[in-house]
Amino acid sequence: MSPTGVVMLASASPSTWMVFNALDRAVGVDHVVIEERIGARALLTARAQRLGWVAVGGQAAFRAGVMPVLERLSRRRKQEIVERAGLDATPADDRHVTRVPSVNDPLTIEALRELEPRAVVVAGTRIIAGRVLDAIPATFLNMHAGMTPRYRGVHGGYWALASGDVEHCGVTVHVVDPGVDTGDIVAQARIEPTGRDNFTTYPILQLVAGLPLLVDAVRAALDDRLEQVPADGPSRQWYHPTASRYVGTWLRTGVH
Repeated sequence: MSPTGVVMLASASPSTWMVFNALDRAVGVDHVVIEERIGARALLTARAQRLGWVAVGGQAAFRAGVMPVLERLSRRRKQEIVERAGLDATPADDRHVTRVPSVNDPLTIEALRELEPRAVVVAGTRIIAGRVLDAIPATFLNMHAGMTPRYRGVHGGYWALASGDVEHCGVTVHVVDPGVDTGDIVAQARIEPTGRDNFTTYPILQLVAGLPLLVDAVRAALDDRLEQVPADGPSRQWYHPTASRYVGTWLRTGVH
């Protein structure tokens, strides 16, 4: 197979397809490698090993009890953001999709070596092992919903606001390394949520702010002119909020 320009390495979700369609319009995406989702039991067990079952139980309570309410309340606002930005969540044609068990499975390496992309855009996958990153001479890029290195992990926009750190509520495009959002920074942008926004809409605002940065980064990578700086400074990995912490933060700060 002849070398390709851009390949996505992702999990299937509406946000993944929004990124795909935006990139495809701007620079063209030749192929998408989709990994299977991690099973709920395996995911909870892995989290519990890091955080303990009490914290994981609180996170599960947040997802089961709080998130559905926020999703219902935010439906109109989310639709407004998506339509205003012209985002399209239509999945890629199956002819241009390869499905693998995991981003770190040997089949992923096989697919990447066959495709020979010059740039790989990562969206919503597991942490990628070094052997995958080193398998091909391509630049791996990720659009992270948080300003690194302060807000690595998940829900970086929410945690910045909850911490009273409005200046670092935003999005980062960075080079992917084997760490958790620790790669060199390519570009960053702030978001400014309104009173109508909450935990469920921050990621969409970050997506809208980050897509132009990602498009520029991919173009630069394809032209061998990508500029990047080390992710220096205060660094922390954040996790999902527990129900009690979320409600407590809302009552104390008004951030929801």
